[in-house]
Amino acid sequence: MLKPSEVKKAFARVEAANYAFRTYLKKHADEEELDKQFLALHRELFAGYDCNACRNCCKEYQAFFEETEIGPAAACLGMTETAFRQTHIEEDMGDYLLKSKPCCFLEPDGHCRLGTCQPAGCRDYPYTDKPGRLFSLLGVVESSGVCPVVYEILERLKLQYRFTFKQRR
Repeated sequence: MLKPSEVKKAFARVEAANYAFRTYLKKHADEEELDKQFLALHRELFAGYDCNACRNCCKEYQAFFEETEIGPAAACLGMTETAFRQTHIEEDMGDYLLKSKPCCFLEPDGHCRLGTCQPAGCRDYPYTDKPGRLFSLLGVVESSGVCPVVYEILERLKLQYRFTFKQRR
């Protein structure tokens, strides 16, 4: 598996192939079978992976909160919801985004200061164990440039599907 510091560079080498593979899957993959493949690879690869040693997701993405997640997150930090919103949240057309990137709640040891109050989008990332992967392949391809596990999942799926890519000139 790639080191977290190597993912972005490795992704640049396979980016065109990954987007072509996305198109291939859209045309040829069975939705249920693909979900099973993603789930199996997700379980296998994350079983031996320490996300706290990476946290590229916390460094590269801007965290998203549902409105109902703001109050509990504020409480975890001992803040009022109003103070939390003013300090940490940027509202954009009804979306609640963390103002900072990398995430200001990321501890040096890779843990999140919000603990069990972190937003679902953070807890569930990279979503490779969720159903409906056929309809979210764009996000999967983009995540393969951030998360070493997602990168590995796509590489293994390409082998399973015997996918080859020829660069157009």
